[in-house]
Amino acid sequence: MMAHSSSLGVQCGTITLLILPAITILVYFLTVFPHNPACLVIHPSLSSLSKESRSWQIYDEDFFQGGAYVSFPYGRVRYWLFGPEEGTRIVLIHGLSIPAIIWKDIAPQLAARGFRVLLYDLYGRGYSDAPKMTYDTTLYVTQLALLMQYIGWDNTHVVGLSMGGGIAAAFCDQFPHLVSGHVALIASAGIVKSTDLSRTSKFLSSPIMQTITSSYPFRLYLQHLANNATTIDNPIAELVRIQSAHLPGYNTAIASSIREGPIRSLAPTFASLGRNLRKRGGQVLLIWGTEDNVVPYHYAARVQTLLSSAKLITIEGAKHDLTLSHGSEIARHLVDFFRG
Repeated sequence: MMAHSSSLGVQCGTITLLILPAITILVYFLTVFPHNPACLVIHPSLSSLSKESRSWQIYDEDFFQGGAYVSFPYGRVRYWLFGPEEGTRIVLIHGLSIPAIIWKDIAPQLAARGFRVLLYDLYGRGYSDAPKMTYDTTLYVTQLALLMQYIGWDNTHVVGLSMGGGIAAAFCDQFPHLVSGHVALIASAGIVKSTDLSRTSKFLSSPIMQTITSSYPFRLYLQHLANNATTIDNPIAELVRIQSAHLPGYNTAIASSIREGPIRSLAPTFASLGRNLRKRGGQVLLIWGTEDNVVPYHYAARVQTLLSSAKLITIEGAKHDLTLSHGSEIARHLVDFFRG
């Protein structure tokens, strides 16, 4: 019995010695041999939905004047450019989940006051495509840089709302030569602590939930809920539901932005921005609502510690949707700041 076991062991050892080199050579060639890179998957935007969809009634692609599309390596981007051609240039960057419609009460007022206004939908929102990739700060900053290059702007004032504030800070820090010197941050994300993120946000942005919420069966369920809604009391909230239910890349973009995007860990960027602006004589305006439950008001003080010369305007009772609830007031503050 022992002799049989010994013989079997020798045979197994011999077979292993014969097979192992072959496997090693095969793995080597599979590793080093050139492969064609995988094609980038790009999910469609709101423009792909039927004209019967409520999204077209709430927020059509010509919601603002001067709308156009431009194709970049990561998909098409929808932008709007309006106001006097010789006016002071200003770009408005929206936040995490709501596209450029969030500026509906502010952008027209800026244009009417002589500003040349640039609006656009971030990748994965509204009428901009949703590339299947990591939605990090680099993606968003590159999107704006390419857009400015395309329209021929060599400098601009910058306004960022919520996550758009983090994008604005990173853009101004990385491309200071493209910034006129003044920056406005409204209820800005960028240094949000993980402990301040709701459990729901953490849960829905986890990789496993990202896979589930982006799956076709789950979106069918969301479409069923959206189609059977009996009341329409908040068109903006409905637009978010439509994107989540009907756009394959939307939930992925949101989840990835929460995990890897310009919501957290940008304290060094804010500090660098403050130093650069001081050298160039630039200024920062902060606008915050006292009842903000998304990026709470105490973050205004934290941002001021990084941007020591920033001016803070507090809007009593305003929540995170302050560009909708206090649009005229914010527009007035922006005009005074950028003209001053």
